[in-house]
Amino acid sequence: MEELTLDLGPDKKVYFASDFHLGAPDHQQSLVREKKVIRWLASIENSAAAIFLVGDIFDFWFEYKHVIPKGHVRFQGKLAEICDKGIPIFFFHGNHDMWMKDYFQEELGIRIYENQIQLKVNSKRLMVGHGDGLGPGDSIYKLIKKVFRNKIAQWAFKWLHPNLGMALAHAWSSKSRIRNNLNGDPFKEKDEWLFRYCKEIESNTHHDYYIFGHRHLPLNMPVSSNSHYINLGEWIHHSTYAVFDGHRLELKEFEG
Repeated sequence: MEELTLDLGPDKKVYFASDFHLGAPDHQQSLVREKKVIRWLASIENSAAAIFLVGDIFDFWFEYKHVIPKGHVRFQGKLAEICDKGIPIFFFHGNHDMWMKDYFQEELGIRIYENQIQLKVNSKRLMVGHGDGLGPGDSIYKLIKKVFRNKIAQWAFKWLHPNLGMALAHAWSSKSRIRNNLNGDPFKEKDEWLFRYCKEIESNTHHDYYIFGHRHLPLNMPVSSNSHYINLGEWIHHSTYAVFDGHRLELKEFEG
């Protein structure tokens, strides 16, 4: 597992957010949410030592060799502005945007991660990732993920004309739970596979915080007496994010 170390200066913080699902459920509602995300980014950039965008930022993303999905230009412009100020942004694959390649890296200098990483901030140890496919259960999704991450399948898909490829992708995405569950996901402890995954890892290797997205519920659950599982929630129902000052991590909601 890849490791990353950050040293926070005075009054600097690290921010984490996931599951914006830009593009869902339609253009009009997505645009309102995109502008809200931009306001959030503007509100944190002066205090940010780093920003982690932890997957499913887009409801669908696929990079052809010379084509990227239409839209979200305000968001991309804000990311460019932040990066140009020297604030590092780290972007994780989610299950809706796992087909990111090198566009953000080359155009903006944003580092892309396919899997979870070990993060050390000052003296604290964190694990950060989108979280899809981790832990027990969810066997059907794990099989689908293998197909979608298969290089041959991706190679075949890229030969579809973008108009057809995007139409098929959006048709598939329209069946997703974030589009169709208006009240958010219910909490069922026996099905909290990410929480069980954290407890398994913690039994062997200590982390002060486990930070994941994917679950669509803002959660702060003790894994042990000195370790917590944080789920970042999503931005259709909750608009939640996490902020870490090098000592303590808080889960907050933007604009209430």
